[in-house]
Amino acid sequence: MAPRARPAPLGRDAFAAFVTVTSRWSDNDSYGHINNAAYYLFFDSAINALLVEAGLLDPATSDLIGLTVSNSCDYFSSLAYPDAVEVGVAVEHIGASSVGYRVGAFGAGAPAASAQGRFVHVYVTRADQRPAPIPPAHRAHLEQLRRAAIAT
Repeated sequence: MAPRARPAPLGRDAFAAFVTVTSRWSDNDSYGHINNAAYYLFFDSAINALLVEAGLLDPATSDLIGLTVSNSCDYFSSLAYPDAVEVGVAVEHIGASSVGYRVGAFGAGAPAASAQGRFVHVYVTRADQRPAPIPPAHRAHLEQLRRAAIAT
């Protein structure tokens, strides 16, 4: 298998919405920068914050939830506590029960991503954890995040 070409960091115009996440002291590692694993938490938090803000998710009570089934991240430059992390989110794909997101972590006001990746959520019913169709209200919100990213 041939190695994958290293992607270039994306700019802010590749994302439809931004959520600011506050880095924590515990996010730093012994090298003095935010540990790679923390970026996955930032990405997941930003995606879910957009759904909560839109009134489509209550993490404690929603019957339908999105579970992460795949994710990836490429790193370009370091961020460190106490940096505010601006997480860009865009929808790349909407399926019957899944949605693929493009995500990027930016330092405050930075033009290019320090880290970027992809997240795939599969919508399931909380009770049985089985895939469920994306409801129309969710789909409409996701389409807005997809169209806004395509338009830029």
